[in-house]
Amino acid sequence: MVLQAEESLITTSAARRVLVATAVPAERDAVARAFPGPAEDVPLPGAPLRRTATGRRTATGPDLLAAGVGPALAAASTASALTAAALAGDPYGLVVSAGIGGGFPPEAPLGSLVVADAITVADLGATTADGFLPVTELGFGTVTHRPPAPLVRAAAEATGARVGTVLTVSTVTGTSARAAELRAAHPDALAEGMEGFGVAEAAAAHGVPVLEIRAVSNPVGPRDRAAWRIGDALAALTEAFGKLAPVLESWNPHDD
Repeated sequence: MVLQAEESLITTSAARRVLVATAVPAERDAVARAFPGPAEDVPLPGAPLRRTATGRRTATGPDLLAAGVGPALAAASTASALTAAALAGDPYGLVVSAGIGGGFPPEAPLGSLVVADAITVADLGATTADGFLPVTELGFGTVTHRPPAPLVRAAAEATGARVGTVLTVSTVTGTSARAAELRAAHPDALAEGMEGFGVAEAAAAHGVPVLEIRAVSNPVGPRDRAAWRIGDALAALTEAFGKLAPVLESWNPHDD
């Protein structure tokens, strides 16, 4: 009975521990503003971890990681944080890839939120005379991670976010032609970022569920910096995590 109780406590603790991985400190800080109270920086190999608090006695906020730009560095930094937590005997129960990103108009306008029901890498594979072949058609790996559907629904309901595919790219889209190619290949795509798939790969390696949420700062297509709304998107990210906090605190993967 004691052993069962200890296992239950460990499971509950892991289910409620959340790691949020952003690309850059500005995104991390936007998320942190949703969790008032003291914060502690924890040194880790690669990138420091910021441990937040809600100011409530019974709950703490997520751990925040500015994991770096691009899928490779994001995967490495996230894996480092997950490994450190596991070795400390206090593993995470959920990883959230979060930040700003491009939205595919008109479905994901500036300032809107997107929650991924599929986290798909769009440019991992080979270019051939017949077109692009994803890495899976070459006989390797995976190209899509799917967050838990009940968590996606709960997150979307809490934040008002649109639900669809979020693409991960190593090269940000900068032309109308490339945007059209991506939409043709991924008709359910709503947004584009550079880290989600890397974060998801690290989470999958540790057997931890993943979620991705993006606040749209610019349209996917020609790079018109005058049209970007980075400040508005960061503010939307803060507001989203304020609404998302109860969902993250209460969600348990064993209930799905």
